[in-house]
Amino acid sequence: MDDLNSLLKTAIDETSHVREGETFLVKDLFKGYEWNRIPKGDRLMLGSMFLSYIGTHDCKVTVADKGASGQQRYQKH
Repeated sequence: MDDLNSLLKTAIDETSHVREGETFLVKDLFKGYEWNRIPKGDRLMLGSMFLSYIGTHDCKVTVADKGASGQQRYQKH
């Protein structure tokens, strides 16, 4: 779980690099090879943790919609 908490912190920190009005997926907050190294089950859990975090904290990120692949999209405000 410490690894997931570390990944969550990384994802939250990376939202500072997203421009206002941009939409993104959690996987966009990681370099491609970093994302691919995270086991699928952990990626799913990380997505749930990120969704929960933005729902309970004022981080200027809101839930946008689900993309074509069913992945949750977010928008920076």
